[in-house]
Amino acid sequence: MTQDITRTLRLENLSRVEGEGGISLCLEGGQVKDVQLNIFEPPRFFEAFLQGRHIQEVPDIVARICGICPVAYQMSSVHALENGLGVVADPAVRALRRLLYCAEWIESHALHIYLLHAPDFLGYESAVSMAEKYGAELKRGLRLKKIGNHLLELLGGRAIHPVSVCVGGFYKVPQREELLKLRSDLDWAIKASLETVTWVGGFRFPDLTPDYEFVCLSHPDEYAMNEGHVASSRGLNLPPSQFEHAFLEEHVQRSTALHSVRAQAGTSYFVGPLARLNLNHDKLLPQAKQAWMAAGMTPPVRNPFLGALARAVELVHACEEALAIIESYQEPQRSRVDFSIRKGEGCAATEAPRGILFHRYRFSEQGLIEFAKIVPPTSQNLRRMEDDLRLLVPSLMQRPDEEIIRACEHLVRNYDPCISCSTHFTKVRIRRN
Repeated sequence: MTQDITRTLRLENLSRVEGEGGISLCLEGGQVKDVQLNIFEPPRFFEAFLQGRHIQEVPDIVARICGICPVAYQMSSVHALENGLGVVADPAVRALRRLLYCAEWIESHALHIYLLHAPDFLGYESAVSMAEKYGAELKRGLRLKKIGNHLLELLGGRAIHPVSVCVGGFYKVPQREELLKLRSDLDWAIKASLETVTWVGGFRFPDLTPDYEFVCLSHPDEYAMNEGHVASSRGLNLPPSQFEHAFLEEHVQRSTALHSVRAQAGTSYFVGPLARLNLNHDKLLPQAKQAWMAAGMTPPVRNPFLGALARAVELVHACEEALAIIESYQEPQRSRVDFSIRKGEGCAATEAPRGILFHRYRFSEQGLIEFAKIVPPTSQNLRRMEDDLRLLVPSLMQRPDEEIIRACEHLVRNYDPCISCSTHFTKVRIRRN
């Protein structure tokens, strides 16, 4: 292929990524001149229209940011607001919140592994086109997602945008007998998730090993979901209250999403399941830890394409922990604690399926939001995705445009980016000079 021909390629409505955006590659003289992830979906202004709303409205509003991971937004918001109010939830309520988070990890990881990402590894356009050969696997993935959704519905009132979460606890908690009915489903889910690890472990993973700085929450006693310090593979260890001192958001003209970088250095970093496993694998529950070891994932694991396998291991952990919480669950005397409204400010970080999610709020004596800041995991990974593309594309220069685009999209899908609540990634361009 000659290098002096200008080529522009557009691919509309590619499925299997939530949201609308694009990749632009400029290849000149056999070199990669420029790589850009262009996020052009309209801004949604959640932080602005939270202002003036009461603190108890916040969990329901932020849940609408995402239909796949509403629990993550609810949990980060209630933890931040409770920190600002000095509220400490009942231990049984804390366990239920972890159970709610497990439910979201189950449905989100199953969705990504089976329906969004597996087609890339197996050479199919979509999960639908996989059905004839991989029907049994897809049924397994759909049942896993259904179990996660059922658990979300039982705890949150409904599977999409749950409504039971509130500052101080829950508006309503399930009875022990209701949760115990899910034991057989979760027993099956643990076996199915272990089978998922084996299945995904058989995929062919492209070779790419950047020197990442992995960032996630870390907790001394548990696999971090709702709480913990912000840790990194380069020695960072700080409370969430210091998050904004270590990480900065930058505006880029081509994008309606901000890019996050490390403060002072201005470098990218990596959040998500691969980061969590690299830093927290010793906190995995027994069957998940065995699955991690059996998969041969010896840290540091730097290949981003192994993100699918990392999600499969976390799927085992989420199913395993969900069952353990259900079996030990005792209904709290009160579903939520009483508290007094006061002027304050609070922040928190939790682990969404896609990575660390930071919230900060300032509120008045009447409990009205005066300021809100939300830093989602995808915006934290955007700069890292571009860096990965710059490392990947040189090895593909002699391939046809279509193959380069497929490889780039595959790389982006490793991050399971949630650009918005919509369903496609669009307008991919290559320009060759």
